[in-house]
Amino acid sequence: MAEIATPAGDVTPGMSPMVIGTKGNILSSSAMYWGLKNPRGGLIINARAETALQKPMFAAGVENRRLIIPAEKFYEWNGNKDKFTFCRPDSDVIYLAGFYDMSGNREAFVILTTAANDSMFPVHDRMPLMIEEKDVPDWLLEPRKTQEFLRMQMPELVREREDGQMSLFDKP
Repeated sequence: MAEIATPAGDVTPGMSPMVIGTKGNILSSSAMYWGLKNPRGGLIINARAETALQKPMFAAGVENRRLIIPAEKFYEWNGNKDKFTFCRPDSDVIYLAGFYDMSGNREAFVILTTAANDSMFPVHDRMPLMIEEKDVPDWLLEPRKTQEFLRMQMPELVREREDGQMSLFDKP
């Protein structure tokens, strides 16, 4: 995949990072707003991969408007509010799976999540659904493979505590 320019620094809900989608059968990139407007207020920023196709609010997006959010890393907090950063040991880019829909008169996206694997579970019980680089075109262009991707096992990640090195006595 070609190198993709993204805004410097952290990307948080309510911002518009670069995403990879399609125009017809061609991959394209554009900036898109992160978060669907929740009818009860606030933003919906993620959806469970296991149930997204059964939810009326998400099903059409997952079936017809899949996208990829490229990232160098992502972070999550544990129950003690300690911040941890996660990255791939084998790649400089993580390809996060998502979908988009119209929300508040603009296209907006949601990141799909799945059950945490061993590298993530000490910090959080969910993690982003990640697509292997070689599979990005299939995720975007092959709707018959969608359910297979939604059930994939996630790769192990490198986990680092943001505020420095953990001691042997720190809980993750």
